[in-house]
Amino acid sequence: MSRDKNENPGDYIIGYWDRIEKKTIFIKLSDLEKSDIPYHRIRYIKKKGQVVWKR
Repeated sequence: MSRDKNENPGDYIIGYWDRIEKKTIFIKLSDLEKSDIPYHRIRYIKKKGQVVWKR
């Protein structure tokens, strides 16, 4: 997504499991730093509100 020039990172939302708060947190892909979230915690990827990937 971040490498494809045809995709807008602002269209994507990442849902990840926060082990401290014990809930899924959603954040825009464009607001995400590469090292912020371990990949194994990612549960959802949404594009414009539609789930495009789910673990």
